Amino acid sequence: MSVHPHLPDPLAEGLAGGWRVIDASALGGDLELNADVAIVGTGAGGGISAEILTRAGLAVVLLEEGAFRTSRDFRLLEAQAYPDLYQESAARKTADQGITILQGRTVGGSTTVNWTSCFRTPASTLAWWREQFGLSDFDEASMATWFERAEARVGVADWAAPPNANNAVLERGCRALGWPSAPIRRNVRACWNLGYCGMGCATNAKQSMLVTTLPAALEAGARLLTRVRVERLSFNATHDRVEAVEGVALGSDGLRPSGYRVRVRAAHVVLAAGAIGTPAVLLRSAAPDPYQRLGRRTFLHPVALSGALFDNRIEAYNGAPQSVYCEHFMPAAPLDGALGFKLEVPPVHPVILSSVLSGFGVGHRRLMRAMPHLNVMLALLRDGFHPDSEGGRVHLDSDGAAKLDYPVTDVVWEAVRRSWLAMAEVQFAAGARAVLTVHESARLVHSWAEARRLIGELPLEAGLARLVSAHVMGGAAMSRADSGGVVDSLGRHWQLDNLSVIDGSVFPTSIGANPQLSVYAFSMRAADSLARRLTYGQSDREN
Repeated sequence: MSVHPHLPDPLAEGLAGGWRVIDASALGGDLELNADVAIVGTGAGGGISAEILTRAGLAVVLLEEGAFRTSRDFRLLEAQAYPDLYQESAARKTADQGITILQGRTVGGSTTVNWTSCFRTPASTLAWWREQFGLSDFDEASMATWFERAEARVGVADWAAPPNANNAVLERGCRALGWPSAPIRRNVRACWNLGYCGMGCATNAKQSMLVTTLPAALEAGARLLTRVRVERLSFNATHDRVEAVEGVALGSDGLRPSGYRVRVRAAHVVLAAGAIGTPAVLLRSAAPDPYQRLGRRTFLHPVALSGALFDNRIEAYNGAPQSVYCEHFMPAAPLDGALGFKLEVPPVHPVILSSVLSGFGVGHRRLMRAMPHLNVMLALLRDGFHPDSEGGRVHLDSDGAAKLDYPVTDVVWEAVRRSWLAMAEVQFAAGARAVLTVHESARLVHSWAEARRLIGELPLEAGLARLVSAHVMGGAAMSRADSGGVVDSLGRHWQLDNLSVIDGSVFPTSIGANPQLSVYAFSMRAADSLARRLTYGQSDREN
């Protein structure tokens, strides 16, 4: 049953009303379709593109690897949500197993399962892109219109409710230390403040692509294929245009191919499969890559974690998951110095906590029992600006599956250690009775002085330090000239005339803030330009 059996489910109503949605697991044979535009992926980039292009009168077909889940399927259960809604059941990792990566795998992509935090791309990041990469289009003034449009479309607004106890720890500790903190804007409407955003919004309050742009596109005539794993693009004889998107239908488990193939012929193709998926499709396709830029400079915002026990109940599983942040350690300049980091808190639920929490046996069980009194804090590291922080590389394993190599360099480890110190300090300042750095060699400490000594001794090794990420960016970066990247500043592939990349893989560095709003705004800009080119034949390729 759903959270509230009497809540309307507009997506189910749309399906019943005739939306053209095909679940490829139900196919009885191969399928071939024709379209003006084929869009691979239904997350932030694909959802925004679908609405804009469909409303421009273009025949659009969307392809999604995950299933079409709606609010009636979201039951606030981790055991159901992770396999249903996430890549690799929320256990995707970098190639060395050192960083766990949370990414959506469902209609709406990661927008269906994110925590609703919305930040504009920092002005300092845009300035860096102009100075270092020649992306002169991007300044605060010229992007303001796109951010305003994106914010209006997905309901970004100040969060008026007081922070839950988990976020209040960060706010209270910062106040005690004299560090600035501020509220986080959220893309919700009529939010019930449940705290289970990462398991799909059971009340349709989260203004994800699932409940905004995708229904609008389907209502306007777009077609959606679900449970299709896109394998590759096929090209014309001269290898300068895409002819079709080719994939396999998955069975009812959403994992194993059913044996049937799917082919969508399209005049234009938009890749919006995310910063691991999009480079992987291009690599499997042997797409032109004369300067060997594809899949490189893939960034994660590596996240370090710190837990703290309080006498009072924190109940970090209740209430808006992220509503306070601190940028005290995120200097605007120089960006090429030591890595900055941003402090936030994550929601805490038992399955994900048990998999991240250090220790084992009796000690692990004792900490799990203390979960209602547990605050968890995270430090989001800004990678991609320091010369020794070049991110990772997407490549293919022997069966064509995507892998991400992400070497954690000394400059990243140094920032991880500084972030552990900062989090422990703010947690003790907020009244914690004990702090546990999330590291296999750490133990509970009961004072800030003891924390400093312990953190200074922790070995900086992958697998010991528990690092996570929910922000994958880069791998098909924008550039001023073809020698510098994969696409131009509007997402147009430099070598393939009818291919655009419209997702977070176009960013040349990390954003330095939760990226969903940045993807929305940049995607609106790119999709709007693409719609004009396809409907009016306009061309505005940079010289």
